Amino acid sequence: MERTIFEPEHDLFREAYQGFLAQHVAPNHARWEEQEIVDRDVWLEAGKNGFLGMAIPEEFGGGGVDDFRYNAIIGEESARGGFSGPGFTLHNDIIAPYLMALCNDEQKQRWLPKYCSGEMITAIAMTEPGTGSDLQGIRTTATKSGSDWIINGSKTFITNGINADLVIVVCRTDPEAGSKGFSLIAVERGMEGFERGRNLDKVGLKAQDTAELSFNDVRVPAENLLGEEGMGFIYLMQNLPQERLSIAVAAAAAMESVLEKTIEYTKDRKAFGKSIGNFQNSRFLLAELATSTAATRVFVDRCIDLLVQGKLTVPEAAMAKYYASENQVHLIDRCLQLHGGYGYMREYFVAKAFLDARVQTIYGGTTEIMKEIIGRSLGV
Repeated sequence: MERTIFEPEHDLFREAYQGFLAQHVAPNHARWEEQEIVDRDVWLEAGKNGFLGMAIPEEFGGGGVDDFRYNAIIGEESARGGFSGPGFTLHNDIIAPYLMALCNDEQKQRWLPKYCSGEMITAIAMTEPGTGSDLQGIRTTATKSGSDWIINGSKTFITNGINADLVIVVCRTDPEAGSKGFSLIAVERGMEGFERGRNLDKVGLKAQDTAELSFNDVRVPAENLLGEEGMGFIYLMQNLPQERLSIAVAAAAAMESVLEKTIEYTKDRKAFGKSIGNFQNSRFLLAELATSTAATRVFVDRCIDLLVQGKLTVPEAAMAKYYASENQVHLIDRCLQLHGGYGYMREYFVAKAFLDARVQTIYGGTTEIMKEIIGRSLGV
């Protein structure tokens, strides 16, 4: 099905990013999966080639174009290749909006050039061992001490957690203020008391560093507060739709890639004297999966278009995340089945896709949370 949301300049950007992946990511990704972290050099290459901070103003080294379609291209091509290690989508899709909207002039001068060059890798620390999707249950605290903040607490499941040089930490700054008692504070590498725990052993996404972080009386200067004190929860709610759409974008692209490879496999693989794709069961299943993939693509593209126009709503983003990620998990499971025993071998693309996909219905808000958001929007 023809896509209509991209312009010629986006196609050129896609070609450039495909070349970057072929040269700098594909030859190294298997090694990164073994070491469970990517080399920092790939971030510097990404920055040099203009793939970090596309929406950041040119004066800071960014692309100067606030157009999510460029972000979507990076997410799509990374997902199509199964290149889950480099955390570029977190950097571009999730962190950039906070920095652009909340940084004052001094913070922009201090952080944005290194953000765009790849010298500074970023992360956001929301999830805690006991909170999961319940952001209002966050217990990490930041208390004032003179002109500084003292942060205590722990976070888990933090993407880019080992490599990150700057972490936006969601802290409770006023225990009595409910949802108005949260603030966002940037913690930087090397601050005393800021410790990284395990690089977590995950089912999939093996090349991506996902860590536990701890904060033990970390003294952070007041100048590292992002935006206004007490507005943290509101800032999170404002940015979650783009984060959730980013997950849906990857899901739709992964579906297309896995389905395409599975169709080719069913043409080549023989059983009982003919290609397994010639069996009616295979044809019917592939027809179902192709239809699901097309429907997901159309819906996600429409949501991308709405986001670019500034019209994507919170419930619509939740729908995209829920629908695309659940469809992705289902499709890859069925494609693995079509591969038979070979689908269970990690050397096959579908096996790796199966392992990488499972978290899609969990992070960024679980499917159950997405349904709750959608249900509330219906007035029920």
